Amino acid sequence: MINDAYKLVESHTCPMSTCRAPAGSSCRTTSNKVALKYHTARFQLVPALRSELHVATPAVRHPGAAWTALPVQKLAAPAVPMEIRLAYARVSSRTQEIQSQVDALEASGVHRLFQEQISTRVRERPEMKAALTAAREYRSLGAKVTLVVHEMKRLGRGALELLKVAEELRDAEIELEFLTGPLAGKHDPAGHGAALFAFFAAMAESERDYIRDKTLEGQETARTKGKAIGGVKVSDEDMLATALRLRDDERLSLREIASRLVIRTGKKRGQHPAPATVMRMLREHDEQTAAAPLEPTA
Repeated sequence: MINDAYKLVESHTCPMSTCRAPAGSSCRTTSNKVALKYHTARFQLVPALRSELHVATPAVRHPGAAWTALPVQKLAAPAVPMEIRLAYARVSSRTQEIQSQVDALEASGVHRLFQEQISTRVRERPEMKAALTAAREYRSLGAKVTLVVHEMKRLGRGALELLKVAEELRDAEIELEFLTGPLAGKHDPAGHGAALFAFFAAMAESERDYIRDKTLEGQETARTKGKAIGGVKVSDEDMLATALRLRDDERLSLREIASRLVIRTGKKRGQHPAPATVMRMLREHDEQTAAAPLEPTA
């Protein structure tokens, strides 16, 4: 845990209804004593401390003594070091070894380390998100922050994913450091390292173009072979008729209508259609009806 963590916690009022300790004071018990540790709801207001299980009340606050409100003190520079080094380690599966990354990162002199076993195919990586949140918190306190990873592929394999992380670091003015690989070294997005972030952007643009071209190529190939483009249609005339009756006669909502309908064909046979599918089916019917010419009356 970082030094003087209690100062970061005490910069917030405790949200616990049984405490409500004001900013600048320690948490208190129901018997109006200084609590032995800060309430979880309070120290989790500090992004840099959200992964901690508890934050102990320091001796300077005299845990166990009678509680009294203390004057609010402005968060001074000594609350955090002038430079914070946060580390991130990742492997894709539990069968992979992560300790070598951890050892190398700790040897580089990092203050906090975030690690997880998760595939890059997973869009939301909790520990990466926590590391970036903590980095922004330290930056808001005036500290210089560097995110340290063992090598580039630990941040992400795809250019789009790398660009997303790079943009977050650049916007928050957080430096990036690789310990190994062809890009080993520290990269400042606001300085000489800007070239690296521009490189990530170029890679991402190239990957987007490649994905788009391959998608269009695949669609054109499918068309030449007579294959339909898009999802399999799950509605039919009977389903439409039932949906119209439930909407116009019984005045049911889209969600209620969907729960009354059943898909009869395809892989989703026996399931209910999504409300969005029902909405699209009814909208297409209404548009076709409005566009159809009126039959002449006798």
